[in-house]
Amino acid sequence: MLNGKTIMITGGTGSFGKRCCREILARFNPEKVIIFSRDELKQSEMASDPLFASNRIRFFIGDVRDGPRLQRAMAGVDYVIHAAALKQVPAAEYNPHEFIKTNINGAMNVVDAAIETGVQRVIALSTDKAVNPINLYGATKLCSDKIFIAGNSYSGKIDTRFSVVRYGNVIGSRGSVIPIFLKQKEAGRITITKPEMTRFIISIEDGVSFALQSLADMMGGEIFIPKLPSCAIGDLAKAIAPNCPVEIIGLRPGEKLHEALIPADEAHHTTEQEDRFIIHPSNPYWSYKSERYEGEVCKEGFGYNSLDNPHRLNIEALTRLVETFKESESA
Repeated sequence: MLNGKTIMITGGTGSFGKRCCREILARFNPEKVIIFSRDELKQSEMASDPLFASNRIRFFIGDVRDGPRLQRAMAGVDYVIHAAALKQVPAAEYNPHEFIKTNINGAMNVVDAAIETGVQRVIALSTDKAVNPINLYGATKLCSDKIFIAGNSYSGKIDTRFSVVRYGNVIGSRGSVIPIFLKQKEAGRITITKPEMTRFIISIEDGVSFALQSLADMMGGEIFIPKLPSCAIGDLAKAIAPNCPVEIIGLRPGEKLHEALIPADEAHHTTEQEDRFIIHPSNPYWSYKSERYEGEVCKEGFGYNSLDNPHRLNIEALTRLVETFKESESA
């Protein structure tokens, strides 16, 4: 569906954005891929990278906080992948205004600009921290999710549709735990919040593929959630540096011991499929047919969290995962 189309990626110079751009160029024949971000240095570095040597890439400096700039960038765009966000949990606790401006106001600007310019589909990236949030980052992403789902009501006769993908920690993304542990291993000491802490994990390649598949499948209003493995942070540290001394530092401000991707309150309008869950909109004021999706409706009270997840990785599996990550980074 991307052949001959123009796709814009907000936050396009980030870890996800760059990988997504590569995948689109490798797998499809788009008319144009617009990289929208506020960092001119990263755009310059990306433009000079042979991996992105294509006359189909356009670089557009701008910030999702700037609505008029978004409208200018989206002129003639068919699909938008919204990956721009501030996402560091401790930073959000100390800089709440900035996270609100980017993650919430920015989401409103993306919705408004997409409707004004007649974009066909918008898929937004979310996080497990948006489920029953206890930190400001999660709260801003919950608001963002609600804004994108409600955007389907605002489009009126304009056929713009909005959906969301939600998953856990992305291996290798900026600030993710595996690169941090590998760096700490070199220094000879690893710091862990709590060994029993659990997290969902997904590779950046799988995250991109899931987002593109969801973009193809969406009707507008869905939250797509992949079935993911989870692991204990203490086991991950042992897999990376079994002989390193470990310092337990306790939970940081705004951190949960375990994360969830589906809250029990939303189980009754969630469909389970072989490799994913789909949370359907609870009040679709637009044309939406959940029966289009095959699968079983989750039982009332069902929840999908990293602690009770049946797909838990042991130390051996995590060791293989880390080796795969290191090979991909050196390739």
